[in-house]
Amino acid sequence: MLEINPHSFASDNCSGVHPDILQKLADVNHGHVPPYGTDIYCIRATTKLIDTFGDNVVPYVAYNGTAANVLALQAITQRHSAIICAETAHINVDECGAPERHTGCKLLTVATPNGKLTPELVAKHMHGFGSQHHAQPRAISISQPTELGTVYTPDELCALANYAHQHGLRLHMDGARLANAAASLGLSLRQITGDVGVDVLSFGGTKNGMMYGEAIVFFAPELAADFQYIRKQGLQLASKMRFVAAQFIAYLDNQLYLRTAQHANQMAQRLAERLRQVPQVQITQPVQSNAVFATIPVQITDLLQREFAFYIWDEARNEVRWMTSWDTTEADIDRFVNTIKQLLDRCA
Repeated sequence: MLEINPHSFASDNCSGVHPDILQKLADVNHGHVPPYGTDIYCIRATTKLIDTFGDNVVPYVAYNGTAANVLALQAITQRHSAIICAETAHINVDECGAPERHTGCKLLTVATPNGKLTPELVAKHMHGFGSQHHAQPRAISISQPTELGTVYTPDELCALANYAHQHGLRLHMDGARLANAAASLGLSLRQITGDVGVDVLSFGGTKNGMMYGEAIVFFAPELAADFQYIRKQGLQLASKMRFVAAQFIAYLDNQLYLRTAQHANQMAQRLAERLRQVPQVQITQPVQSNAVFATIPVQITDLLQREFAFYIWDEARNEVRWMTSWDTTEADIDRFVNTIKQLLDRCA
């Protein structure tokens, strides 16, 4: 039987649903409305997404992040295409081959020191154009923040988008934690997506207070021309879609997404600051969002995992990943760090 942990640092997916979003779900749970996205709540959610990302965007919603990534990529590629991504990308590591199976595309991966792609790193795959023996590069996919918790600056995003467009490629952004990136940079969601040249975005909310649901946002209307059919064929057209839409209404209302992300980021900073006082713990990546990567002594790992859930990122180095969430408290952080110190003292 699975235990309920008082607090988990394994993933922000482990957190519950924000009360404002739960309340919105209850608010729309009255009466009968048309199905399949034609109700008033879906219209309101669409309006909010357009207000957030720009007048020309075309947004759709889906159930989960893998589907959002797969369908977004499917809309901008063909089955003989190739998608360039970081070696650590979620679409490469954690989606069970779904992008390759459902798009038919080949993933071309790039090793990076910090999870970020650059034009220089992407260039190794920019060949074989016009050759029938070679999968044709058609899209670059990045994660913002990256899977290592690092955040692309607007200049870095502009450079990638310009490079992609100069070579006839589209830029896809996996924004499962996009709110955390916006909070980190002090910029709006639009300023780090459409304004810097992103073509299609998978916009997540599940990791930041929503129950479920993602949005696929196209920044060029022509890219979404057939997307209603792609979504239906991709098993992502919800009949009672009001319950997805309602969450986005609450999530975007009064910038709830930003407040929850700011808190999660602040808790990661608190965790990092306290851990820097522990010589046996070495932080391995810049703490720019709600993730802390660190190496810890092997002898405390199992003991620590008995009390707190978290993932070992790199077993060879005993590098771990600790995620903070919208509901992480200062007391959670302090209890976690104090436990680490106690275990280190015990194993000394």
